[in-house]
Amino acid sequence: MSEIIRVGMGDLNICKAPQGITTLGLGSCVGIAVRDPSTKIGGMLHAMLPDSTQIRNNSNIAKFVDTGMDELVKRMVAAGANKNRLEAKLAGGAQMFQFQKNNDLIGVGERNAEAAVKKLKAMGIRLLAQDTGLNYGRTVIFYPETGVYVIRAVGKPEKEI
Repeated sequence: MSEIIRVGMGDLNICKAPQGITTLGLGSCVGIAVRDPSTKIGGMLHAMLPDSTQIRNNSNIAKFVDTGMDELVKRMVAAGANKNRLEAKLAGGAQMFQFQKNNDLIGVGERNAEAAVKKLKAMGIRLLAQDTGLNYGRTVIFYPETGVYVIRAVGKPEKEI
């Protein structure tokens, strides 16, 4: 079995096949998995918020979709990936609590997922599949060798996108 690299909340990392990469507890956060299918270099961003320009203390670039994706792609290219071949899969962006509809955190999960789709498009990275929204958390494992993105959720069957 290959090594699985862990990515924390508000964190990012890269790996190379046969390694995989995982993150736990995607609620309203999004897990953006990216790979170069030729070099088998992959990476994952566990972003908590959509936009770094809306927050004063934004020194953790991996906390945000916009700055985190820039850094993830930069690291992947430095490791030998070709930006023109990158493809992505997306998970998370759930609405975990009903009260979110009635306060300042309105739809943070939905906004995270929308920001991820928009950022990938702006970067010219093809989004192949996504499992976002609804009201449950997800744990994910991405394998850049095959592009398989495994999604696990309590009380739900495991699925691959």
